[in-house]
Amino acid sequence: MKNSEFPYVKRTQKDYSMSFKLELVSAIENGELTATQAVERYGIQSRSTVTKWVRKYGTFDWQNKTPYTMSKSPEQRLLELEQENRLLKKQKNTLEKQVERADKKAIIFDMMIDLAEKEYNIPIRKTHGPSNRHLQRRTSREPRIHLWVTREEQTGIL
Repeated sequence: MKNSEFPYVKRTQKDYSMSFKLELVSAIENGELTATQAVERYGIQSRSTVTKWVRKYGTFDWQNKTPYTMSKSPEQRLLELEQENRLLKKQKNTLEKQVERADKKAIIFDMMIDLAEKEYNIPIRKTHGPSNRHLQRRTSREPRIHLWVTREEQTGIL
């Protein structure tokens, strides 16, 4: 395939869909493509058009950019750690409030079930215990006898 088979056509920025721009920006940010390669491959008007797309739709924070990576001073690191500490304390308080609220909800729901059982005289709560009905076959009319054995009794730890 030579370039003569596909004539170069200059296009305007309006010709490109949003999905194309986002895919191109993603490819550039992932290092799969450079802005110059994108211009040549897709016949984009200029490199500045691609640069504008990267700045507009990319994930890099262009307002807080620095020309080179600077090492942080101990004061800056201390400020960052203090800020992180405040954030973690705030998150902890929020989670503690959520736990307290969940506990209160559980108490209220328990009271509602007690009230409903008393008011309507029906058992709502399930009785806990092993159910082996699907394993047992009744061959006679004798009443079933259930023996509840705890794990401690089974292992002889009592």
